Amino acid sequence: MEAFVIEGGHPLKGVIHPQGAKNEALEVICAALLTTEEVVIKNIPDILDVNNLIQLLKDVGVTVKQLSRNTYSFKADNINLDYLESDEFVKKCAALRGSVLMIGPLLGRFHKAVITKPGGDKIGRRRLDTHFLGFKQLGADFVHDPSRNVYSINAKHLRGNYMLLDEASITGTANIIMAAVLAEGVTTIYNAACEPYIQQLCKLLNSMGARISGIASNLLTIQGVPSLHGATHTILPDMIEVGSFIGLAAMIGDGITIKNVSVENLGIIPDTFKRMGIKIQIKGDDLYIPKQEHYEIESFIDGTIMTLSDSPWPGLTPDLLSVLLVVASQAQGSVLIHQKMFESRLFFVDKLIDMGAQIILCDPHRAVVVGHDRKRNLRSGNMSSPDIRAGIALLIAALCAEGTSRISNISQIDRGYEDIERRLNDLGAKITRVKG
Repeated sequence: MEAFVIEGGHPLKGVIHPQGAKNEALEVICAALLTTEEVVIKNIPDILDVNNLIQLLKDVGVTVKQLSRNTYSFKADNINLDYLESDEFVKKCAALRGSVLMIGPLLGRFHKAVITKPGGDKIGRRRLDTHFLGFKQLGADFVHDPSRNVYSINAKHLRGNYMLLDEASITGTANIIMAAVLAEGVTTIYNAACEPYIQQLCKLLNSMGARISGIASNLLTIQGVPSLHGATHTILPDMIEVGSFIGLAAMIGDGITIKNVSVENLGIIPDTFKRMGIKIQIKGDDLYIPKQEHYEIESFIDGTIMTLSDSPWPGLTPDLLSVLLVVASQAQGSVLIHQKMFESRLFFVDKLIDMGAQIILCDPHRAVVVGHDRKRNLRSGNMSSPDIRAGIALLIAALCAEGTSRISNISQIDRGYEDIERRLNDLGAKITRVKG
C-alpha cells in the first residue's frame, strides 16, 4: 500500500490543466460495447478506475488500442459472452464500481447481462433499483443466484416504454439510455439525470446513429434503431477536479490558473465557491484564482447561516462537498454542509477535527463548520483516505497545514485523480509518494 508524505505550508502558484472527466469516461467507454465498429475516445484520464474498466473490456473480448496517453480506440466485434457468466468476471465486477455501466449496453446489444454488487467508495449504500426498474420497463427479467449473489438479466426482446424514474440516478439513467437505443420503438425517460456526463453520452450515441432528443433536460425521448456504428468523441474536463483545484487555490494558492475548464459545463460550481467568499476570475475558458488573504462566507438574505447542500444537476454535485467543507475551515464565518445522498461521506471530518478544524458533525448527513479566518493553521497529522473525494480534501488540508502529514490508502485518490502529486508539485507543493 502506498502513502503520500506532505510537507505543508508551501504556497502554490502557476498553471494547472484538469484531466478528462472520470464519470463521463466510465459511461462513454462502456458505450463502445454497443457496436462492432471502432469507437475512438479522446481525453481519457489515466486513473485507476478508468484503467481497470478498460482492462475489464479487454477481458470480455474488446480490442483496445492506446493511440496516445489519453486517446484509445475500442472495437467490440468479438465479445466472449461465456466469459460474462464466469466467476472471474463476477469477481472483477465486484471490485469495480464502473462495471455497473456495462449492463445497459450488454443488455441492449446481446439481450443478456450479469451483475453482482459493484465495489467502489465506502460512502454508504448505492442502490441499483433505478437500473433494475428501468430494465424491467424495457422487458428484461431478473434471476437471482443466491449461491453466487449474482443477478442474471435476460430479455428476448427489448421494447421502448414510458418510465418515470424513482430518482434522477446518473448511472441509472446512463444504463437505461444505453439499453434503450437498440430497443424496438420509443422510450421516454422522465426524471432522467441531465448532468454534463449524460449529455456527453447522448451526444456520442447520436454520433453513432442513435436518435435521442431532449438532451440537457430531465425528459429524454429515444427512438430505437437497429444498430449503431463507430464514432470519435472527446471527453470534457473533469468539473470535480476543477472544483478541487478552486478549493486548493483558495486555501494555499498564490495565484493559480486552471486552464481549459469548459466554463459552460461547470454549472453552479464557481458560484458556490463565490458564496464562500472566494474570488474567481473567468478569462475565456480559464479560471484564475488570485491569492485569498481572507474569504468570508456569505449569509442568506435574512442573515441566517449559509447552508450548502447537494442536489441533482443543475444543483451542486455531492462530489465537491468534501472539498467545500475543508475550504470552510479557514474561512471567516460558518456554514452548514448538508450531504443528502450518501450517509457515510462526512465521516472523514474526525480527521480534520484532529488537525484543528472546528467542525460539529451533527449526524451522518450534516456538519457545521466554524471557520478559523486563517487565525489558526491546521496541524499536520497521519490519516487514511476513505474515498476519492475525502482523499483529495484531506490532501488539500495537509498542504495547508503546518508540519508534515501522511495520508495512507492513496489508491482511493488514484482512482479519481491523474498523476496528482506531480501536477501539484509543479505548482510548488512538497508531496512524496512512499511505500507502506
